[in-house]
Amino acid sequence: MNILQSSSTAAPNTLPDKATLDTMRQDLAASFRWFARLGMHESVANHFSLAVEPSGRYFLMNPRGRHFSRIRASDLILLDTQDAATLDRPDAPDPTAWHIHGRIHARCPHARCVMHLHPRYATALASLEDSRMPPIDQNTMRFFGRLAIDDGFGGMGLSDDEGDRLARLLGNNNVMLMGNHGVLVAADTVAAALDEMYYFERACETLMIAYASGRPLRIVSDDVASVTQQQWAEYGQLAIDHLSEVRAILDAEEPEYRT
Repeated sequence: MNILQSSSTAAPNTLPDKATLDTMRQDLAASFRWFARLGMHESVANHFSLAVEPSGRYFLMNPRGRHFSRIRASDLILLDTQDAATLDRPDAPDPTAWHIHGRIHARCPHARCVMHLHPRYATALASLEDSRMPPIDQNTMRFFGRLAIDDGFGGMGLSDDEGDRLARLLGNNNVMLMGNHGVLVAADTVAAALDEMYYFERACETLMIAYASGRPLRIVSDDVASVTQQQWAEYGQLAIDHLSEVRAILDAEEPEYRT
């Protein structure tokens, strides 16, 4: 099974039952806590979202100003991409989160879970004139031919126009390196998004350390990179196991994330 393969069979615009929604909330809350542990968050500025039905109209998102390490399942707010008054509500989300995630969910139904971070190494790569990711190890090969690169940064995403521009650029891709900004991952489950984000930052770390050596890179052929990328795509259980273990650790050490 492809790690990005959807398992949803619900009808569009049909909200899930309470048990399913609770699991979605807990999976997403666990992801916030885990990336805080990894030091990949940025103050209280980054955001994750999860569409709760196939059309992407309704989605969960972290509330404005809450630290990743304190997110609980019940903190996540349920938003409607078609609600033009969202930013006027008392518990309005961060404006950049709304404009970016809201438009991506509205325009890219495959992007069920969207994670946006400014992690150290991915942001460093996004700051280079050439932000491509040459295939130099298994992790960088995972993203061979799968990386959208945004080189049109014009300021913070504070309009639907900017959200629409990013949605068009993302297209059917699952990872977008946002030049001068950070990284955005879109997948069909929380597990897949968490796994993609983790491995993308690890790939960027290896690449930036290799660049820092000043020595030539050992770049594999496109054929080898393509084969390895496909092998990653067929490694379906990895993302599921990854999130399962993250939740097991948090269940033992920070069980309040589930509440």
